[in-house]
Amino acid sequence: MSCSKASFVFTFGMLLAATIVLGSPNDPARKAYIVYMGDLPEASTNVEDDHNSLLLHAIGDARIARSSIIHSYRKSFNGFAAKLLPHEVQILSEDKRVVSVFPNKRRNLHTTRSWDFLGMPLWLQNKNMRVQNDMVIGILDTGIYMGTPSFTDHGYGPAPAKWKGKCKAALNFTGCNKKVIGAKFFDLDNMGHGMESSPIDEDGHGTHTSSTAAGVPVPNASLYGIAEGTARGGVPAARIAMYKVCWGIGCSDMDILAGFDEAIADGVDFISISIGGQSRSYFEDPIAIGSFHAMRAGILTACSAGNEGPDIFTVQNVAPWILTVGASSIDRQYEAAISLGNGAKSSGISINTFSSGNGMLPLISGALAANSTNIGYGNASLCDYGTLNPAMVKGKIVYCMENMGQEYTIKELGGIGIITSSDIEIDLAMMTLIPGTTVTSKNGMNIDQYIRSSKKPQASLSKTRGVKVAAPLVASFSARGPQLISPNIFKPDILAPGLGILAGYSMIPSVTGDPTDKRHSAFNILSGTSMACPHAVASAAYVKSLHLDWSPAAVRSALMTTATPVKTKHRLDELGIGSGQINPVKAADPGLVYDIGMKSYVRVLCYEGHNDTMIGLLMGGKAKFRCSSLKPAHGVDGINYPSMHIQLKNTNKVSGVFFRTLTNVGFPKSVYTATVTPPKGLNVQVIPSKLTFVRQGQKQSFKVRVEGESDHKEMEVLTGSIEWSDSRHVVRSPILIYIGTYLDDLEKHS
Repeated sequence: MSCSKASFVFTFGMLLAATIVLGSPNDPARKAYIVYMGDLPEASTNVEDDHNSLLLHAIGDARIARSSIIHSYRKSFNGFAAKLLPHEVQILSEDKRVVSVFPNKRRNLHTTRSWDFLGMPLWLQNKNMRVQNDMVIGILDTGIYMGTPSFTDHGYGPAPAKWKGKCKAALNFTGCNKKVIGAKFFDLDNMGHGMESSPIDEDGHGTHTSSTAAGVPVPNASLYGIAEGTARGGVPAARIAMYKVCWGIGCSDMDILAGFDEAIADGVDFISISIGGQSRSYFEDPIAIGSFHAMRAGILTACSAGNEGPDIFTVQNVAPWILTVGASSIDRQYEAAISLGNGAKSSGISINTFSSGNGMLPLISGALAANSTNIGYGNASLCDYGTLNPAMVKGKIVYCMENMGQEYTIKELGGIGIITSSDIEIDLAMMTLIPGTTVTSKNGMNIDQYIRSSKKPQASLSKTRGVKVAAPLVASFSARGPQLISPNIFKPDILAPGLGILAGYSMIPSVTGDPTDKRHSAFNILSGTSMACPHAVASAAYVKSLHLDWSPAAVRSALMTTATPVKTKHRLDELGIGSGQINPVKAADPGLVYDIGMKSYVRVLCYEGHNDTMIGLLMGGKAKFRCSSLKPAHGVDGINYPSMHIQLKNTNKVSGVFFRTLTNVGFPKSVYTATVTPPKGLNVQVIPSKLTFVRQGQKQSFKVRVEGESDHKEMEVLTGSIEWSDSRHVVRSPILIYIGTYLDDLEKHS
């Protein structure tokens, strides 16, 4: 072969190979995106054909277009997921049929005593019991484990006639029953490697949230004897539908949207989703999109606020049509006692299922167990990995400064127990892999001093017991506001129990999730805003079962305006409590509600700068939509929200007006008078300060003017409230003013 001919063949081969790679649907440059197109078109339209046509327009090759599509959303809203190249994303983003195009992301997963603490009745009267029995709570989570006693269906009749959902039996998931009437799974992002392709819960999270919301009463439930009592859900008569959208490494946007699409079409009454992630826009957030279409269908969505507290600006799931739930404590804490060889006793916070009995065991500190061969990395006092001598640790309880998950290291080295210390106040009791507990820094110093001064230091660790404590308080990890997407709508909305919640669990994972842990239980104690969310959705279902004609916004308002005010230990805690801790019994009779219709939500979207074309697609219908056709959004926030919030930067002057409308759902003839607790240094006027109602359903409007100056330096949080009372009801709205000097930088980097 001549040189020129060989060169031609080589060049042609290279070009062909490049064409195959770059033109292929498997081109590694192609990334998964979600193309959101708003409301469903008319029934005569073939949605999938539209999606293929749109992709063909962007890609230009029919074969690649067909192969690139991952999933079509066509039951409750319009859109699709596809693998796209950057220039194709740009073409689709500019198409007038498209609301938004955003990359597929992976998001993270953010009970006996809690319902008694909230005062929730176990069962309702016969009529309301039947109503509750027909309610379906949709859970988007890690799946469900049917072997948990919380899901037995004894005494249940057939599924409600309205129910259109199905149960996908697959592999080791044998099917549903009359309690759990729906179970589907979605793994469009291929995240379930090594996991069962079925709705079964291999994590435990989904089983826990489901049973917290609607599990049947199970007497004598506990975690190895800890937190013993009757475990139950808030609405035990309601049905459950599970939509498995989370796998071992997280929850994909594509799967979350698919879960919403199915749940709305199936006929759920409420949606609980304990998943989160920061988003720049509602139209780039699958939870905001899905919950918007749920709201249009009359379905209230409750979401966890996130676990990145106590840092501010960490709250997630902030769309105004969502009930955003932070975590609070209940009046029970989990303590494990420590006895030292010198007779001294103390206690720490942990969920320790082990006990060393009355026997004393050898005790050493990380500092004294330091590895002499350590070349300088890590800190032995903290028990950092690689810093300890296995011979010194084996068979001993080890004291480690700071609580940083060192139990895995201690177990690996043959240690039989661990005591850690914390220099911050502890409220989160963690499950220990080996016998262990966490003490305060002061108690830790005493333990360390005893170890250093004793020839043969010893200690024993007791099994955890529940002790009564003052409550409620906002959990240290619960996310704080304010938010940045709709700055003058305060989130979270409310608190619900999320610390140390006992509820049903899957028997597949160990109680810690560690594969070396041999403990399995039908119940487990977990903490997080994930646990708070199902408390809120069950409370909403309880209120709705007594008021079937109420909108999602009216139910949320009832929960917010009747919430129990929460005391705070730190100034920034005010940014995490919302309206207070949920009180479902009071919420059943709120007197007045702040209702919000579809136009109000759309007005907020117009107010925030979304264009007519985008909102027209969102709303659907043939008629062209114009934001100008709506009345202007008045006031600071432009929406009839149950809380009032102003976010300011680089100023100490506060000035704002809120316009609100209350609907009478209490006694037909009633007179409500406003009582104001103004934020420090500010003047608050309510005009008028008296509202007279002559019938149920009547609406009365008022405005609130907030003015004044704050002598702040870098940041200020000012709180107050307005209470409307007719002597039998108290309708409370918090007022929160946030003044910060660094908001500009935060916005640039958010």
